[in-house]
Amino acid sequence: MNRPDFSVSPDNLEILAPAGSPEALIAAIRGGADAVYLGGGSFNARGNAHNFDAAALREAAALCHSRGVRMYLTLNTLIHEDELNPAMSLVGQACELGLDAIIVQDLGLAAAIRATAPRMPLHASTQLSCHTPSGVRELRDMGFSRIVLAREMSRDEIAKCSGQGAELEVFVHGALCMSVSGQCYLSAMLGGRSGNRGLCAQPCRLPFTVKQGKIPSDERALSLRDLSLYEYVADLASIGVGSLKIEGRMKRPEYVAAAARCFSKARDALTGNHKGADSELLRDLQAVFSRSGFTSGYYTGRRNSEMFGSRTYKDVTAAAPALARLAKLYGKETPRVPVTFTFTMHVGEPTTLTAEDGDGNRVTVTGELPQKAIKLPLDEQRIAAQLAKTGGTPFIASVTCNLQQGLTLPLSSLNALRRNALDKLLDIRAKATPIAFNPESKPEKPEANPKNKMHIIVRFSNVNQISENIAADMIVVPLNTPGKRLSELSEKYTVGVEIPRGLFGTEQQTARMLADLANVGVTTALCGNIAAIPLARSAGLSAIAGFGMNITNLGALEALIQRGIKAAVLSQELTFKQMGFSKDAPVPCGIIAYGHQPLMLLRNCPGKAAEECKSCSGGLTDRRGIRFPLTCAAGCAELLNSVPLWLADKLDRLPPLDFLLLHFTDETPEKVAAVLSAYQNGGKPPKDFTRGLYKRGVE
Repeated sequence: MNRPDFSVSPDNLEILAPAGSPEALIAAIRGGADAVYLGGGSFNARGNAHNFDAAALREAAALCHSRGVRMYLTLNTLIHEDELNPAMSLVGQACELGLDAIIVQDLGLAAAIRATAPRMPLHASTQLSCHTPSGVRELRDMGFSRIVLAREMSRDEIAKCSGQGAELEVFVHGALCMSVSGQCYLSAMLGGRSGNRGLCAQPCRLPFTVKQGKIPSDERALSLRDLSLYEYVADLASIGVGSLKIEGRMKRPEYVAAAARCFSKARDALTGNHKGADSELLRDLQAVFSRSGFTSGYYTGRRNSEMFGSRTYKDVTAAAPALARLAKLYGKETPRVPVTFTFTMHVGEPTTLTAEDGDGNRVTVTGELPQKAIKLPLDEQRIAAQLAKTGGTPFIASVTCNLQQGLTLPLSSLNALRRNALDKLLDIRAKATPIAFNPESKPEKPEANPKNKMHIIVRFSNVNQISENIAADMIVVPLNTPGKRLSELSEKYTVGVEIPRGLFGTEQQTARMLADLANVGVTTALCGNIAAIPLARSAGLSAIAGFGMNITNLGALEALIQRGIKAAVLSQELTFKQMGFSKDAPVPCGIIAYGHQPLMLLRNCPGKAAEECKSCSGGLTDRRGIRFPLTCAAGCAELLNSVPLWLADKLDRLPPLDFLLLHFTDETPEKVAAVLSAYQNGGKPPKDFTRGLYKRGVE
């Protein structure tokens, strides 16, 4: 199979900047960004940014394309079943405007775009939590041409994702979420505002501590410093990263301009003919927005307490003097589009000026008749000097002359020719080149799976939680369970293993562990990440898509069926009503029905960073004194909800589902048995419990 060449050089290393408002868009372009990303009116991961309505989107596309800047539309939220048509209307608009790519999280939306607009490039959002070579290949095969990798990856982990047949995009500057993107449910669970739906309330920036009791306001156990990889630009290019992404659609235009200018200068310095950003600009970049400075922690592998920080009064006051200086960065047009002028002046013929850009656009304008020079005729040097004065425009001009000697023309006429030619060329460049969009073309739909009885699947964090004679249709145990124990369990139960959601640097090891499982009776793998599906497939195991796959519509489910899944756990952010599509599902569908629900997948454990594992109390306390458990496994930590989900007394009100997943974390064998009995026979809830989001839903 012939694959595109994704080798990276200074000529094709992209600086990608955020545009959360029209002013920020101008700041990004004039700051030196090669591409921008922005949201339409809805369905993007920054719902509180300015975003762009239909008219503003059209203006933004014209502005970007006239200046040689690529424009990517963010449609990177989860889509509910009744939202697919409105989302596809935005896709149709993006195609009409000839946008350069759409950034997508929802796999159902991605499949619909592939069917209706196969020529529209798709970029896999970082919300898809892709962090392994296998994940890159899987998304590539699903139609994504570029993968925005997870922020939590080290240099070596990024390098291993290169050469897999897709472009790589990496965040190089801006805010770091504490959780792996796409795997955070904290804002949704605490306040109904979903990060997966673009409305994160950032509760992680509030006081949390690993200590119990009263919490001082400066305790920020879930707040990381901002990322900056300015000094690693050359290294990123060398390992195959093709796009350097700046975070910040909620940030000021001054921030956008400063970050774009710094990173474009760092990129240009790779040629040896340019210098990087000067020290004042770098200081201003930190001053305009940081949280107690910057970190490069995940990239360098230094995951420790030095990565943590919060926005202080000192940080805020440092920004004021920098803002005025940084505003000058985007006060006027930045020359960035090469244009070739050809000026012709012959006796008895009107003068002409032809302007041609590197994209094949060409215009010719006509001026005055030349006059015979009395004293000093116009020569090539004077003409070139005058026509090259393109200040105030986005063009950089080179000039060729075709002259008869002894003629002259007022300099004002030359200026008028230049202005006229550049205005016409700018208009041509701004015109959209539409991409074919056929809304009637839709993915094929497989037949629905018949509903039988409700099954019970029990997931354990530890095999020691399993008591004798559990009455469950399947048990799911950790992947690292010893083979002998798996063999014993498989004699009594249908056994599956859970492939960790975080596979950072462990993909090959995981594949080796999976390879021998069929020999000890394991039949199934619970897959919480896109990379886990091909690993299960290769091992001959039936794949169940876990809650981390964030399935919120039938199209997403069907897209994963095409990759081989045999069952699916639906998103824990759906209401029962929103799960109605499950009745038409081609494979069995279920939900997490019990347990301390996972709220965050963490690569830098706050407990370890603050207390070290020996003294970590295994949880975090918020400002109200509520305790949230922390569990660690497979190199990552998970922050769990403070109280368990309970539905055992509501089983008659559930939507048409095929199974319930009971998610056990730290329960004793006796507690496991009691919960199982309640779900099989009906049972009252404990003193402290939650119904999750299944009734109240999320914004």
